[in-house]
Amino acid sequence: MADEELAAIRQQRLAELQAKHGVRRGAGRDGLSVSHSHYREAEIRNTILAQVLDQAARARLSNLALVKPDKAKAVENYLIQMARFGQLPGKVSEQGLIEILEKVSQQTEKKTTVKFNRRKVLDSDEEDDY
Repeated sequence: MADEELAAIRQQRLAELQAKHGVRRGAGRDGLSVSHSHYREAEIRNTILAQVLDQAARARLSNLALVKPDKAKAVENYLIQMARFGQLPGKVSEQGLIEILEKVSQQTEKKTTVKFNRRKVLDSDEEDDY
C-alpha cells in the first residue's frame, strides 16, 4: 500500500511541476516532451547556421531576425536546405548573405497596384433651378 501511495504522490508532484513550468504532457516524435523537441530543433538549426555562416553574416542575420523575423526564417531555411544538399562550397560571407537576401526579397516581393474607379456624378448644369 505504501508503494502505491508513493507512486501517486510522485505523479501528482510531477504534474504540478510540469504545470508550473509550462511543459505540455504528451510526447513528440522521438518520445521527448514537445517543448524539449522544439528546443532541440532550434539548437540543431543554430548549429548548422554556425557552420555555414561566418561571424559577420551571422550578426547580420540576427539583426534581420529582430526587424523582420519572417524574412530571417526564410533565409535560414534556404541556407539549411542548401547546406543539406551540399550546395554551399564554404562559409557564406556577409556579401554572400546579402545576395541571398536579395534573392529571397525578389521571390517574396509583394506587388501592389492602384486602380482608380472614377464614378460618374449626375451633376448636370443643363437643368435650371427656378
